[in-house]
Amino acid sequence: MPAADLQLDWVRAFVAVVDAGSLTAAAPLVHRSQSALSMQLKKLEDAVGRPVLNRGPRHLELTPTGLELLGHARRLLEVHAQAQAALHGPTVTGRVSLGVPDDYAAAYLTPVLRSFGARHAAVEIDLVCEQSTTLLPKISRGEIDLAVVSRDRANRGTLLFHEPLVWVGSPQHEAWRRDPLPIAAYEAGSMARRAALAALASQRRAYRVVYNSASLAGQLAAVESGLAIAVLTRCSMPPGLLQLQEKHGLPALPSMEVAALRSRASAGSGAVDALHAEVLRTLRRNG
Repeated sequence: MPAADLQLDWVRAFVAVVDAGSLTAAAPLVHRSQSALSMQLKKLEDAVGRPVLNRGPRHLELTPTGLELLGHARRLLEVHAQAQAALHGPTVTGRVSLGVPDDYAAAYLTPVLRSFGARHAAVEIDLVCEQSTTLLPKISRGEIDLAVVSRDRANRGTLLFHEPLVWVGSPQHEAWRRDPLPIAAYEAGSMARRAALAALASQRRAYRVVYNSASLAGQLAAVESGLAIAVLTRCSMPPGLLQLQEKHGLPALPSMEVAALRSRASAGSGAVDALHAEVLRTLRRNG
């Protein structure tokens, strides 16, 4: 009996779930509901004849069959994207400078670049990883073309999603029990820094900034060493740290509005148009 054909939608669903780590995170990437995505995975497994994913309550794991299929699946999608580009218009070329803070780059940039690279392999991307407070004026001055940042005011750029801020500490050192509270903070002017200090002021909690760093790596080093606690975006919190809450004596924190912005100087660039569209398609969430 001949093997069943693998439909492209099933393959795309499979790769999206593997890359996103869950059906919930993958669904908006392929513009499907979770139930529709689950059905596509089932059809793929029926066609393959064996499970490709072990789906636990909190994580997904590739089966040996799924691991073998994944490389073929990526190549299928890449060849399909190349065929689409060849048939439906001229190749987009050029260079794009893209600004993203370290935490958003690590958490969100991979699916954008993977999909964009498959469609527009001739475009060169210069990645600038700096804090949002540094990237925003660079967009205004036209020094970079496009940025994914925590926006500083409503209606600036296109809203993609809300990213919660969280207090984090090392469970081995319990720095949150000290008085005054030792804080690791981003650079002066950082929106995360302002939010943290305003929350502590509203609680009338005594604190002391004992460590300053503009980098995510620097913040993590301060926390992991037990020197201080810090405020991070939830997406950048590594597994070994503890998210601190009201039961630890810490006040609630707001969420950051993550938005895509492009410079006026980039108008008319097909490469920037294409990358901007890919960012919106991949990262923008409804609601």
